[in-house]
Amino acid sequence: MNNGLDLELVRAAEDINRLLARYGVRFGLYRKGTFHEQLFPFDPIPRVITAPEFALLEKGLSQRAAALNCFLNDIYGKKQIVSDNVVPADFVAASSGYLVPCEGFKPSKGIWNHISGIDLVKARDGKWIILEDNLRVPSGASYPLIARSISRICCPDVFHQTRIEDNRDYGEILKHTMDYVNCGGINVVLTPGRYNAAYFEHSYLAERTGAELVTGADLVVEDNVCYLKTYDNKKTRVGAIYRRISDDYLDPMTFRPESVIGVPHLFDAVRAGNVALLNAPGNGVADDKGIYYFVPKMIRYYLNEEPVLSNAPTYLPFYEEDRKYCEANFDTLVFKDVAEAGGYGVVFADRLSAKEKEKFRDLVFSEPRRFIAQNVIDFEDLDILEDGQEVPRKADLRAFVLLSEKPVVWKSGLTRFSRNPDSFVVNSSQGGGFKDTWVEQC
Repeated sequence: MNNGLDLELVRAAEDINRLLARYGVRFGLYRKGTFHEQLFPFDPIPRVITAPEFALLEKGLSQRAAALNCFLNDIYGKKQIVSDNVVPADFVAASSGYLVPCEGFKPSKGIWNHISGIDLVKARDGKWIILEDNLRVPSGASYPLIARSISRICCPDVFHQTRIEDNRDYGEILKHTMDYVNCGGINVVLTPGRYNAAYFEHSYLAERTGAELVTGADLVVEDNVCYLKTYDNKKTRVGAIYRRISDDYLDPMTFRPESVIGVPHLFDAVRAGNVALLNAPGNGVADDKGIYYFVPKMIRYYLNEEPVLSNAPTYLPFYEEDRKYCEANFDTLVFKDVAEAGGYGVVFADRLSAKEKEKFRDLVFSEPRRFIAQNVIDFEDLDILEDGQEVPRKADLRAFVLLSEKPVVWKSGLTRFSRNPDSFVVNSSQGGGFKDTWVEQC
């Protein structure tokens, strides 16, 4: 990146963050029963990915999203991958993300993971490594999208003089994805409401796609058809729902009966083929951190290809051989609770006291399906601006892959970084910030 352009962005950092605050670019957290809302700190120094490097990422991410979609079609259908002993049946059945009501379900156009948020890091040797797949309600695309738009306002010359891919097409790609699976009717974005952590994103993406922003109370299902109720008591048919509500709360008649934010009988309308849900319910089985272990095998099994991008070296205490490895190398590993997200449930064994280590070891080996273990990857630092100085901090990348006729990898992404110099955890819920991601043009 040109140093002059770099300096111009740094000088505009305060103005950019002030505008982000003005536009309500926030995320919310529930802590001890109380809702807290805070700004998502933006760092003006972008991550830059070269065109050849992104071409490799594009190929590998498209491959992975396609294989995961094949797995979801299979695991709720014929279960051939289980019959062929590629993935163990009891391992799938034990996943909290596996939903029995989805057995035999066929989503519109056979697409389950319409929007995949795939998290990667870049190791010191320059190799990109996939950390996890997010296939339920992955969030984050709105932040680099609006940050780029505001940066263009504050520093127009930077974007006139720099050959990077324009990321403003995300709304168009998402709308096309919704239109592709639409079963006849309007598109809507279904939000739990104002007090959801990602409410800003829900409203922003509804605006960018031209979809209606709705809550469960705005929708009704009659004769297996979903309608939007309007203020004048009229009803408009809904053909596709970009839902930002977790599976359990989507439909109190099928999932959690106590849900007050879902839509009664919505899954009946989905099963009948009268409305599409993006992403499909039941996807949690494919982004289970334990199932992650098997994704390279899925790529070989379904696509007959070698994985372009690698997983982090991962071990399942569920297996005897891996258990022995974990026991012998316990202090060098990072353990992840497969049911947790947002940076929670991540334990670096070498940071525990002797007493904590003993207690945690007993927990891991008494509940082996609950945890995966990975080698600690010393991934690259990116410079961030802190108190007027550039300092290195750990950073990852959430890439977004959208499936319609074929996978489309958005030429941007959410780069998150830790503001703690001693931390490898970059999630916003853990106090991290974000950067724009620039993909150089060919």
